[in-house]
Amino acid sequence: MKKEDLDFILVPSGLLIMVFYHVWLVYRILRHPAKTVIGINAMNRRIWVQTIMEDTAKNGILAVQTLRNNIMASTLLASTAIMLTSLIAALMTASITGSSQVLRGSSIVFGDRSDLGLSIKFFAILVCFILAFLLNVQSVRYYSHASILITVPIKRQRIAPEFAAEYVSRALNKGSYFWSLGLHAFYISLPLFLWVFGPIPMILCSLILVCLLYFLDVYSDYDMKDEDKKEENGSFVGV
Repeated sequence: MKKEDLDFILVPSGLLIMVFYHVWLVYRILRHPAKTVIGINAMNRRIWVQTIMEDTAKNGILAVQTLRNNIMASTLLASTAIMLTSLIAALMTASITGSSQVLRGSSIVFGDRSDLGLSIKFFAILVCFILAFLLNVQSVRYYSHASILITVPIKRQRIAPEFAAEYVSRALNKGSYFWSLGLHAFYISLPLFLWVFGPIPMILCSLILVCLLYFLDVYSDYDMKDEDKKEENGSFVGV
């Protein structure tokens, strides 16, 4: 097998690993939300919104400051993404040939070393950061809507007051979902960046990344009963 053929085997394998993990994560969030960090946070945000809107005079400042911090975090990620997008676009237009010559002379780089292959690699990273920028911009959009709506007391709602908190919590959760997607786009950009140095670092990074994301995204003890927890700790006492 030629070294150039490794890109056609290892790179799709690494991409499939990451796609399979995210499909599995979405399924777990939809079917077992209490066993994922995203699902647990979404449920607690609904409770938080309900609590804030029941007494906005007391909790209004806390809500606005919390959402402002979320907006700042999304803005930081969006600014970073667009800055990296500009940098990669400059590399694509100015130094593809020079970078390709450096890669051709390196003995540790396996896989495709052509100008076309390097352009495809940079373009994949570019698309990843553009998606991260757009997702974080959408996150800022929903957080901005929620920051205004959350300060309106439930008792002042004239149309469907029983659904007011649910509407605000949905807007807040959408902002958090877009923020999580944008953050995952940053994570995925790391294997794509290592692809520049060959398909072997790319697939190794994909495997390590999926393992790390599993421990960051999955939490299994939130919906366990107290009796089950005691039993697992060896302190369960039957009634």
